[in-house]
Amino acid sequence: MTTKSKNYTSTTNACKLCTPLGASLAFRGVEGSIPFLHGSQGCATYMRRYIISHFREPVDIASSALGEKHAIYGGGPNLKKGILNVMKKYEPKIVGVATTCLTETIGDDVPMYLKEFFDEFGDLNLPDIVQVSTPSYNGTHVDGWHGAVRSMVEQLCTEKAENDGHINILPNMVSCEDVRHLFDICEDFGLKATILPDISETLDGPALEDYMKIPVGGTPVEDIKKMSGAKATIELGRCVPAKSGGSSLAERFGVANHRIGLPMGLRESDIFFETLEAVSGKEMPARYERERGRLIDAYVDGHKYVFGKRAVVYGEEDLVTGLCAFLAEIGVDVILAGSGAKKKGMAEAVTAVTEGVGRTIPEIHEGVDFHDISERAEELKPDMLIGHSKGYRYAKAWDIPLIRVGFPVHDRFGGQRIPTLGYRGTQHLFDRIVNAMLEKKQADNSVGYGYM
Repeated sequence: MTTKSKNYTSTTNACKLCTPLGASLAFRGVEGSIPFLHGSQGCATYMRRYIISHFREPVDIASSALGEKHAIYGGGPNLKKGILNVMKKYEPKIVGVATTCLTETIGDDVPMYLKEFFDEFGDLNLPDIVQVSTPSYNGTHVDGWHGAVRSMVEQLCTEKAENDGHINILPNMVSCEDVRHLFDICEDFGLKATILPDISETLDGPALEDYMKIPVGGTPVEDIKKMSGAKATIELGRCVPAKSGGSSLAERFGVANHRIGLPMGLRESDIFFETLEAVSGKEMPARYERERGRLIDAYVDGHKYVFGKRAVVYGEEDLVTGLCAFLAEIGVDVILAGSGAKKKGMAEAVTAVTEGVGRTIPEIHEGVDFHDISERAEELKPDMLIGHSKGYRYAKAWDIPLIRVGFPVHDRFGGQRIPTLGYRGTQHLFDRIVNAMLEKKQADNSVGYGYM
């Protein structure tokens, strides 16, 4: 693991995003929800721009719109007025309140403000309100995502529900297409699943004749309240915080929590399907056996194009870990794995999924920006970059392919529909990597072979 250089002065092109942005994404995956940022208007505007350019969907994020005066006297009145305005304009079922750097720095007591709000306006038909602390100077967008999920579980699911045989899945920060795939897999196993959050429709919905202020879809609030009655929780991610939504359900209600890696690659997908077999008591459906067989066949067919290639991987810590697990299987040497997150156990997780399989152990760079990554990566001479769009300038400078995955994907279309999970998602990712290598080989050759 590396740290900042001695001459480091400031972050240059951060390899992470704002903590409340992740919380906003998670809140967006709940039915009838409006994300609400307690802070300045600029925070909400910046995050809306970032989210919209990736998902290509209209996204409303409310704000308490604090100014200079509120930095001195506190933002309580604005928070209460803002929630009332949201109730009037959107009629939400739930409001997800996330703090920002400003309100955390001045010490706004948001739980106290919300208690006062319920005392003052308890005669109204109030929505559920969930609050989470998300200062950007203390974490990344992934921390905001996990924090919001945990807050929803703890603040909405407060009583033991009747066990109705369903399971909970906490999917981590994956694409809309991956969430839909998780639902399909559970249905094929005969399992009813509560997936929190469910962004499959709220951030990738169909075209509608009339504009809807709050999109349809998302995890129903009533289902969140019944998560305590599940037979098990499956929590995806080897780097998920120790205190999480899954651990909270286990500690408070005894719901078994199966924490496994993102099912990327053959081995991690095997673990996921084995977990579903154990929870459901059923064997893996034949269609997934066939998907697994096709993936192995593709590994054999495409091996000659990718074996020994050198890759730099970057992004969210669990995505990086999943990519390293997958790339080790296909003979690609991950020479550097970088993330803006710090002290999330990524180094240990990457070692666990590559040891004994990969030809090399990747260099792990945590808590770094792209300036740090690029300086070292250029020395290592990679054949490809794998990560989100913020790495494009380096791929262009080094004349190597960038295989886009994760968040954000701003310079290509369909980032919200990139599949990565399960045998099918792995197959899609493998095809993209092989084709990127073939395209590079064709482009560099003066003849331009049409048969590779």
